[in-house]
Amino acid sequence: MTDFFTTEDLKKMDYSSIGLMVGIEIHQQLDTKEKLFCRCPTIQRDAEESSFEFFRYLRAKKSEMGEEDRAAREEVLRSKRFIYKFYDTTCLVEADEEPPSEINREAIRIAVLIARMLNMKLVDEVHVMRKIVIDGSNTTGFQRTALIAYDGHYEVNGKEIGVSTLCVEEEACRKIEEGEDYVVYSLDRLGIPLIEIGTEPDIRHPKDAIEAARKLGMILRSTGMVKRGLGTIRQDVNISIREGARVEIKGVQSLDILDKIVEYEVLRQMNLLKIRDELLHRNAEVEANVYDVGKVFKNTKSKILRRAGFIGAIKLKKFASLVGAEIQPNRRLGTEFSDIAKNFGLGGIFHTDELPSYGISQEEVEELKEKLSASDADAIIIAAGKRERVERALMRIAERAKLCLSGVPEETRKANEDGTTSYLRPLPGAARMYPETDVSPVVIDESLMDLEIPELIDERAERYEKLGLSKDLAYIIADSPYTDIFEEYSKELQPSLAARVLYLAPAELKKDGFKVENLRRDHLTLTLSLLKEGRIAKEGVYDVLKLFCENPDVAKDEVLKRIETSEEAEKELESFIDKLLLEKKDFIADKKEKSFKPLMGLVMKEFRGKVDGKVIAELLQSRIREFIEKLN
Repeated sequence: MTDFFTTEDLKKMDYSSIGLMVGIEIHQQLDTKEKLFCRCPTIQRDAEESSFEFFRYLRAKKSEMGEEDRAAREEVLRSKRFIYKFYDTTCLVEADEEPPSEINREAIRIAVLIARMLNMKLVDEVHVMRKIVIDGSNTTGFQRTALIAYDGHYEVNGKEIGVSTLCVEEEACRKIEEGEDYVVYSLDRLGIPLIEIGTEPDIRHPKDAIEAARKLGMILRSTGMVKRGLGTIRQDVNISIREGARVEIKGVQSLDILDKIVEYEVLRQMNLLKIRDELLHRNAEVEANVYDVGKVFKNTKSKILRRAGFIGAIKLKKFASLVGAEIQPNRRLGTEFSDIAKNFGLGGIFHTDELPSYGISQEEVEELKEKLSASDADAIIIAAGKRERVERALMRIAERAKLCLSGVPEETRKANEDGTTSYLRPLPGAARMYPETDVSPVVIDESLMDLEIPELIDERAERYEKLGLSKDLAYIIADSPYTDIFEEYSKELQPSLAARVLYLAPAELKKDGFKVENLRRDHLTLTLSLLKEGRIAKEGVYDVLKLFCENPDVAKDEVLKRIETSEEAEKELESFIDKLLLEKKDFIADKKEKSFKPLMGLVMKEFRGKVDGKVIAELLQSRIREFIEKLN
């Protein structure tokens, strides 16, 4: 039996020796007011707010050269009904009932700026293309995309990473729900402008993939013109090894697992090559024939098979033990086949490497083998459900099994949270592209190159460190949406105080359970203005922001009434300190000046936010000294 590679082998892996090549694709939503091909707002809606819905079935269109894309062909075979939720903030363009408007010039200007930051060559004229996508994520059956720039580069830890292309695209629909034969999409996200940046496969180690993606994301955020938050940026990664194939892994949501995704894909490809070698040694074959095996399981105890309308099977000659081989952590070759079945709306598959089990008896396994004239060296794949779906899924699994004889197939996969991946579809080819005839070209001229190249977040953070902020806090403020506010108020207030208003106090409030999502820019600027004018103490920042968390529309006068420093508060402070010193006279007599810190805590507990802490400290120290002199 073949010895397969495990995660332990990755720890001593020499990635250069296996020819690892990695490229990153970043999809980042742009922070424009309007969508790319209509004037609808780029805001996200709650699905319950939908005013009505409609449905479509999509079919593949041949390319300009008359070729049919293999990924599109598989989507057609899945035969799903696509339901779209419409809103009062969407229009007939999103519904594909009206031609697109002129391309959004604001989006092109931002894309041109980013291209310049990546040292790229700009095209003379922007032409929109149609990219066939019939998974329902676009009502038209294609995505509109336009090349803006090419042949650039940026530096990561002293290494140059090439940037092959930068395109402007329309964002896809948001998936709400999926069933056996339908998918529900929301139109609110469709058409939001995004840029797609693809690097050259210059990354040679899993750890370098994280740094390359992080640097690219930092450059994009430095513009201040991209959307923030969950789902606004996605990383795809293209991976290959020597003798393997290019595999695109989509939807990496966290950079923290990007290195693991690369490692596990390397592991998968190396194990698929092991399976190839073993299959060739065995002279394995795949039968392109689906058997009706319902009678074999007429009295089965398997609940899944008992309630199925149709049970089909295919035979993989000489595949025994290999379908159950682990190729990624907790994922086997059989799991790859199961992914295909699930994409066709089935619950998964059974295979003889794992049987008898799941209510299927040994007697049924033997009868199944007899029915298919299979030996113990063969593997059998079983699927159950509606006949048409089962037959299509099993034929596609048979095609995938044949590819095991040649090694690693080119395909698109989905990133899982644990770093493993699942099969999505074959890797699309050039046949998916053809010209868009409804949108006019745009000439790249001086009017689209007037944006000033901004200071990078990394550089800004270094500058904030020199102002006295800690390294971590400096980067947080430099990477926040409030850098302009910090720049303005750190000139007249202590930078650390401005940082407290913009980040530290909100972080404390969130930890304490307050609704910091209610805080707006005007709340922060008002708080800083009151500090600058001396109308509130720095200790009062928490309480001021707490008021805004509890009531975002609270008036300025009400804030001042409840928080503002006053002569009355200072008189009250003097009275409180005098009374406290009398109560603690024995403690003061014993500790002398060392009594200051414990007493300061008691005073601050009462007057935090009402009187500046520096004023409290100076007054308390003075009164303690006077008190000690009297005692002597």
